[in-house]
Amino acid sequence: METTQLVKTWAIDPAHSEIHFKVKHMMVSTVTGSFDEFSGTVKTENDDFKDAEIEFSAKIDSINTKNSDRDGHLKSDDFFNAVAYPELKFISSSLTKEGEDEYKLKGYLTIRDITKEVELDVLFNGQAVDPYGNTKAGFEITGKINRKDFGLKWSAVTEAGSIVVGDQIRLDLNVQLILN
Repeated sequence: METTQLVKTWAIDPAHSEIHFKVKHMMVSTVTGSFDEFSGTVKTENDDFKDAEIEFSAKIDSINTKNSDRDGHLKSDDFFNAVAYPELKFISSSLTKEGEDEYKLKGYLTIRDITKEVELDVLFNGQAVDPYGNTKAGFEITGKINRKDFGLKWSAVTEAGSIVVGDQIRLDLNVQLILN
């Protein structure tokens, strides 16, 4: 007799999750930004999330670098073009266990209708039940992408020859899931 695992569906808990990115500015400092509106689901048959199926999206218009002029520029056609491409999306292709709590997440990231395969490092922080009886799971996800791969090509050089915005974007996501 064959046993069938039940698929568990988890959702990102936006009140306890953060989606950050970092980029070099003038090649001497780092600017941090975030997306304030995002959602995602994770489907898994395993308590350790091995082979989970992950979908994620963030609203470009929710970009926040704590500078309204910069946010407006990032939403413009020089970068994300929030009007024509209102969301970035990620769909996983694999989540493989690399160590006790370490995973490699591969998938397809779409920005400005350009889709590229990316690989991210994942640290699984475990599961817990909150005081209200909700099962939660926590993850730290990091990686790097090249912004120009996704059509974010705006570039400027200072009088001294410094590049204003670096090409490498560091991703830093702290995600808490809630079991539906």
